[in-house]
Amino acid sequence: MRARSRRYPAGRNVRPAPAVALTMDFNQQIIDTFRANNGEVNEPMRFGTSLVLVHVPKKDGTERVRPLASIHLDNGWHVVASAAGAPKHPAWVYGLRRAQHVQIEVPGEPIRTLTAAVSELEEPARAAMWERFKALSPGFAEYEKTSEGRVFPIFRLSGLD
Repeated sequence: MRARSRRYPAGRNVRPAPAVALTMDFNQQIIDTFRANNGEVNEPMRFGTSLVLVHVPKKDGTERVRPLASIHLDNGWHVVASAAGAPKHPAWVYGLRRAQHVQIEVPGEPIRTLTAAVSELEEPARAAMWERFKALSPGFAEYEKTSEGRVFPIFRLSGLD
C-alpha cells in the first residue's frame, strides 16, 4: 500500500516549518537587529536596549547565542528564563547552570563583548528581581498564567572585563 502524501496550501507537498525553526529564525532576526543597531531592538518587537546576547555553552562544547531580556543593575546583567511562560525551563538554563563564565554582548556604541561570571539568584533576591522584570514588561506577568506554577530562574551575569 502506498502512503498518501498530505496536501498543503497551494497544492504543494511541503510541510510547514516546525515551531522550533520559526523560533530560531525569530531569535536570529533579533540577534541581527541587535548587532546592526548598537544593541537597540525595536523590530520585530520593542525591546529597546533591554537585551543582551548570551553565548550559552552546550554540552558538546559549542555555543548558542541567545537574545535575552535583561535588567542592568549593580554592575551586572540579570536575565530571566521565562520561555514565554512555558511550563518547562528553556534548554539554555542548564548551560548557564554548568557555566562559571560566559561571553555576553551588551548594548552600546559600539556593542561590547564581555566575559561574565554566572550566578543564579536565590530567594528572596530572585523574587525581588522577578518583580522588576514584571515592571519592565507586563508580558512577564502574563507568563505566570501559562507556566503551570514553574518558578522562573534568574541569572546574574557580572562583567569581569
